[in-house]
Amino acid sequence: MLLLDEAAARLRPPRALPVPVPSDLNEVFMKGQPVLKACPLPCGPERQDEGGAGACRHHLRGGEHLRRERGRGVIGRGAHTGRTTLGLALAVLLVGGALPGCGPGTAADGEGPGGTLVVRGSDTLVNLSAAWAEAFMEANPGVQVSVSGGGSSTGFAGLIEGSVDLATASREVNDFERQALIDRGRPPVEYVVAVDAVTMIVHPSNPVRELTMSQLADILTGQVTNWADVGGPDLAITIYSRETSSGTYAFVRERVMGNKDYAASARLLPSTYAIIEAVAQDRAGIGYVGMGYVTDAVVALKVAADEASEPVEATVENVTSGAYPLARNLYIYSAGEPGPLAKAFIEFCTSETGRAITEEIGFVPPAGGR
Repeated sequence: MLLLDEAAARLRPPRALPVPVPSDLNEVFMKGQPVLKACPLPCGPERQDEGGAGACRHHLRGGEHLRRERGRGVIGRGAHTGRTTLGLALAVLLVGGALPGCGPGTAADGEGPGGTLVVRGSDTLVNLSAAWAEAFMEANPGVQVSVSGGGSSTGFAGLIEGSVDLATASREVNDFERQALIDRGRPPVEYVVAVDAVTMIVHPSNPVRELTMSQLADILTGQVTNWADVGGPDLAITIYSRETSSGTYAFVRERVMGNKDYAASARLLPSTYAIIEAVAQDRAGIGYVGMGYVTDAVVALKVAADEASEPVEATVENVTSGAYPLARNLYIYSAGEPGPLAKAFIEFCTSETGRAITEEIGFVPPAGGR
């Protein structure tokens, strides 16, 4: 059996062979095969292929899309994910198939970790989790890992009902979820697996390039409704937010808005990708995404903690130093102490190989583990 940190030696680039994309799923990830689909975002010529103008390659790791370095911005891979219908919970990332005879968290016969692991939760983490899962399975051929999104609340619900082994989350477990797990005799165990920066995005034509936290709060709560009030054009502001099941929705409401309600006019969208697409097409739009999802189709705003502070860009350096005011931890939770397979996966996520993947996808490795 290979050591987990040797997974990188077994990783190989995806083969450039297109596979059909089911009509009811926006993204499907299959072990060892890339997915080729039309990209609705404006891709540069260097990313186009035989698919025609505007097409780019969406590979295994979360529909990756190589993006150019922008100044001192994050260098690496920006990812698109999304859904074709609003009612569809984020498309399940089929990282490997079901292992006959093995349910969630069970061990298969043979040396080393084996069995099937079910991971569900944060849409912010779904691309990164899929990349971790791919590398983990490369290092452990007897393991099958299923990764899906739907929002942090969806992951915690699965953990409470026992339908998942691990929940990914972009927020901490809340009191209700914690108590529900305690009542079932399996108190939540928290692991910090990455660090993110919630990034405010606008349309490239919008001249506004920085806002204070108080200005953001006024916009998101509906106190400020026109871009002209914050130095922009005379346009009514359109707010694009995640749905209430999203951990990012909760984080922004707490950290930026002081737990006030979003403006009644805010448009709640089902995925990070949907927000990027909406803002990319709306000159008056503003939305928020994880730093690993920013593409050239939108502009990331600098954020100042207050009127007296300098605006700060969401970069790896500024997140690591603590200078960026909207940095946050990303988590994996288990119900009680994780089983051997789940524990091995968590340890892999923060191993040397796992940390390299975290950086590649566009997030920041944690300073420490659990």
